[in-house]
Amino acid sequence: MNGNLFIVCAPSGGGKTSLVNELLKADPKVKLSVSYTTRPPRPGEADERDYYFIDEPQFKKLLEQGELLESALVHGHHYGTPRKWVAERRAAGDDILLEIDWQGAAQVRRLIPEAVGIFILPPSFETLVARLNKRAQDAPDVIARRLAAAREEISHAAEFDYVIINDDFEEAVRDLIAIVRAQRLRAPVQLARHDKLTHRMK
Repeated sequence: MNGNLFIVCAPSGGGKTSLVNELLKADPKVKLSVSYTTRPPRPGEADERDYYFIDEPQFKKLLEQGELLESALVHGHHYGTPRKWVAERRAAGDDILLEIDWQGAAQVRRLIPEAVGIFILPPSFETLVARLNKRAQDAPDVIARRLAAAREEISHAAEFDYVIINDDFEEAVRDLIAIVRAQRLRAPVQLARHDKLTHRMK
């Protein structure tokens, strides 16, 4: 049986990456899909660990060849999920997590309706503004664009299966872990994964 597919979305500054990193540390059964992007690496980011950093012609080629499960233009840069890797790992029984934006999430849900969508919300818009300013990674005009995009992103929260309010970080981590574990325990998933066990008990 295919592994679960989780989609985690949040506005920029919502704490998505930090929450996902804690989930990956707590649950090694979850594998993070590494996306392609045309944006330059940020300080501390490494190629093939955080993203596959490629140029525009390379991205266009992947898109034309149908190699991307989803793609989106975010803050002026292209992002995309490797289709083959996700399919192979799910077929092997791994649970896969996509850390993508709402545009990509909508594309994935159309192709894979059973994907589980999780949206991360900040406790307030003011908190989001403070977090983006505190990061000190972007110029004021970039932050302004991110905030405008955040409003659009947040407007799509109702399209997801779960919403986590990232106010208390530790509690938000527990919520994310609980969603993943609960999905694995759903009857269709458990009975399919433990088919031999249930047959022996009949």
